[in-house]
Amino acid sequence: MRRIKKAKDEAELDITSFMNLMIVLVPVLLLNMVFSQTTVLEIKLPEAAQHAIENPKENQALELIARDDYLLVNFPAGVNQAKIDNVEGQYDYETLSKTLQNLKQWFADNGKADKKDIVILLQKDTSYQKLVTLMDTVRSYKAELMMDVVNAELFPDISLGDAPEIANAGGPQTIAGGVK
Repeated sequence: MRRIKKAKDEAELDITSFMNLMIVLVPVLLLNMVFSQTTVLEIKLPEAAQHAIENPKENQALELIARDDYLLVNFPAGVNQAKIDNVEGQYDYETLSKTLQNLKQWFADNGKADKKDIVILLQKDTSYQKLVTLMDTVRSYKAELMMDVVNAELFPDISLGDAPEIANAGGPQTIAGGVK
């Protein structure tokens, strides 16, 4: 006896629910995606500091010393030009920027317009965020030029180092001199 095979009906593939899921899922994933931008900050090792130690007569290093309570701007290295106290427990970046703008103008007026280097000296426990903000502040400032806001250059060549220890911890506070 022969068996007769019945032709099977092919099942229709219903992907409507899957398509509905994708229509909802793709925009949700795109909205929640984190767009990150990696920025590289170029710094130099303290070669300028080493040059200043070797040639003290030519010591023309501009220093920014970051302490817990204040910032010191020194030029030449070890000679205090400005002390900027913290405001509400944070560094006063606006005053620092104005101080550096005035110093940049002084350099231009005295024939040193090509001065672009600065040494930032930090305490060992300085946070990374403070370091980056200091670097951004000393690198440039916002200036209006013909009805447009541009980043004007201050001191883009940045060297890093350790802040000198405070001498006479028991007595009046003085800064042990210059770049180490």
